Amino acid sequence: MAVSELPGNPNAVWTVKKKADDDFDAYIIVSFVNATLVLSIGETVEEVTDSGFLGTTPTLSCSQLGDEALVQIYPEGIRHIRADKRVNEWKAPGKKTIVRCAVNQRQVVIALTGGELVYFEMDPTGQLNEYTERKDMSGDVVCMALANVPGGEQRSRFLAVGLADHTVRVISLDPSDCLSPLSMLALPALPEALCIVEMGGSEGRDGSAPTQGMLYLNIGLQNGVLLRTVLDHVTGDLSDTRKRCLGSRPVKLFRVRMQGNESVLAVSSRSWLSYCYQNRFHLTPLSYETLEFASGFASEQCPEGIVAISTNTLRILALEKLGAVFNQVSHPLDYTPRKFVIHYETGNLIIIETDHNSYTEETKQQRKRQMAEEMVEAAAEDEQELAAEMAAAFLGEDLPESVFGAPKAGPGMWASQIRIMNPMDGRTIDKVPLEQNEAAFSIALCKFANYGDEQFVLVGVAKELHLNPRHVAGGFVYTYHLVDEGQRLELIHKTPLEDVPTAICPFQGRALIGVGHLLRIYSMGKRKLLRKCENKYIPNCIVTINAMGHRICVGDTQESFHYVRYRAKENQLIIFADDTNPRYITASCMLDFDTIAGADKFGNICVLRLPPDTSDEVDEDPTGVKALWDRGLLNGASQKADIVANFYVGETVLSLQKTPLILEGSEPLVYTTLSGTIGVVVPFTSHEDHDFFQHLEMHMRSENPPLCGRDHLSYRSYYFPVKNVIDGDLCEQFNSLEPNKQKSIAEDLDRTPSEVSKKLEDIRTRYAF
Repeated sequence: MAVSELPGNPNAVWTVKKKADDDFDAYIIVSFVNATLVLSIGETVEEVTDSGFLGTTPTLSCSQLGDEALVQIYPEGIRHIRADKRVNEWKAPGKKTIVRCAVNQRQVVIALTGGELVYFEMDPTGQLNEYTERKDMSGDVVCMALANVPGGEQRSRFLAVGLADHTVRVISLDPSDCLSPLSMLALPALPEALCIVEMGGSEGRDGSAPTQGMLYLNIGLQNGVLLRTVLDHVTGDLSDTRKRCLGSRPVKLFRVRMQGNESVLAVSSRSWLSYCYQNRFHLTPLSYETLEFASGFASEQCPEGIVAISTNTLRILALEKLGAVFNQVSHPLDYTPRKFVIHYETGNLIIIETDHNSYTEETKQQRKRQMAEEMVEAAAEDEQELAAEMAAAFLGEDLPESVFGAPKAGPGMWASQIRIMNPMDGRTIDKVPLEQNEAAFSIALCKFANYGDEQFVLVGVAKELHLNPRHVAGGFVYTYHLVDEGQRLELIHKTPLEDVPTAICPFQGRALIGVGHLLRIYSMGKRKLLRKCENKYIPNCIVTINAMGHRICVGDTQESFHYVRYRAKENQLIIFADDTNPRYITASCMLDFDTIAGADKFGNICVLRLPPDTSDEVDEDPTGVKALWDRGLLNGASQKADIVANFYVGETVLSLQKTPLILEGSEPLVYTTLSGTIGVVVPFTSHEDHDFFQHLEMHMRSENPPLCGRDHLSYRSYYFPVKNVIDGDLCEQFNSLEPNKQKSIAEDLDRTPSEVSKKLEDIRTRYAF
């Protein structure tokens, strides 16, 4: 919402109200290495000098205290500022200084050098009183936290202290056992920040009674990990610790308000917001620059915002689209993007765009000039001058296609182009338009054996393709050389083909190209690509090619996958295994040497694997004759792949990719669909997890049937019986069930409801979000 530069690099920022019942904050306090800046919040944000804050020292923390007082904690002492601007000072004893502090509406706890804790509490007259005893901790205090004072109570009962010995200790502030230790948690790394928040309760709006939430202690570690643990309201015990890696920098924690409830902003190499919604925890990454310090911010223009510092700027942020898991930025293109490859050296995308029923830019200009000439020719002699003016106006007119739409060219007319784009800022680096009626369908980055490490872009193009009835005049493979460090495409040559090149894949210093139903290997030549080898036994049309080592997996448009072996000595491509089921393949991804994941146009995802003895049999077939002629089984190859998994997604899947979605996360299978869904299929790493989720899914099917009364099992088995896949979306609905149903399901699983929720959260955060 606002960004302003500051006169130096600040190290902390806070917001405070003047009175406890104010809706909006009154001051922003910015701390520097040797000074404190106080800004008042009104129509504008401007510096003030009469706030009572000490400006000649850095500030460790500040807060609104009691009903209408303020407190500032700085290395030499505590400054208590009353409403009438009277100031009470408490000075640190001797040569000791305050190193850490924690403060809320009625309590102040400070840690002096050497690990000594001093506790202050506000009495009914508004005076800040020091507790007579002090507590020496066993090590240096690294961080501290107090919870907000619960409604109707005098104090927060617990203080959390992070020590340099890799522990967090919970200390009681109750008058009966003040400053006595209650519990301890050992940490895997040094703590950086602590934050105690109450989550999951309600404030009792619309006449309903308020409910008390649970206390959670959030621990940010210096290795970039966030721990969240439950803090017992009565005993102060710590239990049910959850862990999440947030980034590469130490995690700082700040309490903010979102949607009327307390939330935690965690700042590492990127910022995250932890909040509770519909009885479920969400940890959402914020799409913004790296922040260094933050605080909640409330003003008339922005009732629930965040004020933060980043290098030497002060920023006021408002969060939008809180529930969105992915941040997306749209960059408009000229035509529909069909496929892209990533140039990993520069991080640029090389995209092919193709539209049917479209003109290229050159053809549009030709048609425009032709229409203008026709206008002049059709006019009578006495109207020639007027017609020429109209034609000139028509040629000069440039109507944006995003508003008025593109002219329709008719069936069989195609427009295509190749674009190099920087995905970070959406900038187009290079654009190569193709001729009218050439449709680009496939693209690959290849390195050829006789050209070393030079990279070439191969683009498969169809010439004058009519969709129904299908007719094609031929195809081409355009070979481009990436020059200027991957910033520009330079055409090397154009290889004519008799059918559409629907799939291209780099293979052992050559290129595998699917030309209709033919699988071919091409190598680089001076004037065109040179055909080296061919297989004619793919039934219909090749749509995907994946290669690993000498093994190739080819996806057919109707007949599922065919496993192909390239025999270099005989220069043969031999189909040695295929699938028993017909599948209309749209996307594929090789998972390992024997396993491939595929998706079809009816919305199924399947995983196929070769039986353990298959690979060896083929490797031990020295002549290639056995696999070449033994074609008796189900009219296909001699061996069949096993179906490992089947699952009906319900939407046409267009791409499959095995990739980690989070830092230091495992690799799930990510799929995207025609309707715009992005989903993940995650592998189980233990039989125990699989068994647990299988039973949970079984209970959820019976306890939580779909609204429309349809059977869940038959839906997920719409085309093929569901096999070895558990519906995570159904299991996730456990958190939204009524508490008594949750309890009965958890009891059947020999667990508590919180343990079931933790299992669900663990498997989700291990792979994605």
